[in-house]
Amino acid sequence: MNLIETLFATLLGTMGDVIPIVAVIAGFQLLVIRRPIHDLRRTLFGFLYVMVGLALFLTGLEKALFPVGKLMASQLADPVAANPDSSWYHYYWIYLFAGAVGFATTLAEPSLIAVALKAQQVSGNSINPWSLRLAVSIGVATGIALGSIRIVIGWPLHWFIISGYLIVMLQTVFAPKAIIGLAYDSGGVTTSTVTVPLVTALGIGLATAVPGRNPVLDGFGLIAFASLFPIIAVLAYAQFAGLKAELDAK
Repeated sequence: MNLIETLFATLLGTMGDVIPIVAVIAGFQLLVIRRPIHDLRRTLFGFLYVMVGLALFLTGLEKALFPVGKLMASQLADPVAANPDSSWYHYYWIYLFAGAVGFATTLAEPSLIAVALKAQQVSGNSINPWSLRLAVSIGVATGIALGSIRIVIGWPLHWFIISGYLIVMLQTVFAPKAIIGLAYDSGGVTTSTVTVPLVTALGIGLATAVPGRNPVLDGFGLIAFASLFPIIAVLAYAQFAGLKAELDAK
């Protein structure tokens, strides 16, 4: 019964979020374009599916993905945290788990798959979608693992973010121009429906389990790593591919 009540409350909240979108689209269609909405019945059913789907998805996050991510982080960190002689490198299972979660969720990210396929189409098959997805996934895995190390050690977040974007700026100067926009977009598509819930729960769970860490101050920030390091990875992949092509030509 509690699940049904939660689902119903989430559905009501979702309706409040979707109604402004409907109002904007209908307003522009009727007042600016001044044409009737094409296939009104189908459009209304589409919005209904969106609301129900979002409600189910958000309920699933609350009941399953968030608890699983937090529980896994706690179970892996608690035995190490209980030892007063433990140091940051004793949390290696956490780093491995964070990297594996980042890699697996990114590789399955629907938005990344869509971008990779579009990149293949517009580039005339010169961009391999599987290679692009692997590069982005490796970047996310590296970023989340490094972000987990930051949480355990307690270093300031801005040190890593500023340093990372300095690297991106330097890479942008030398990277092929055709890949720069795609690399920057790759950082955004990784923080979507699959990756964000697990990574957020992982960061909060880890900050809760590690002594001396504040979940509010230290638990957040992993999404920033998940957005930054794919850009570095894709630009590095493009630079490596360009260098390899030059060597093969010689």
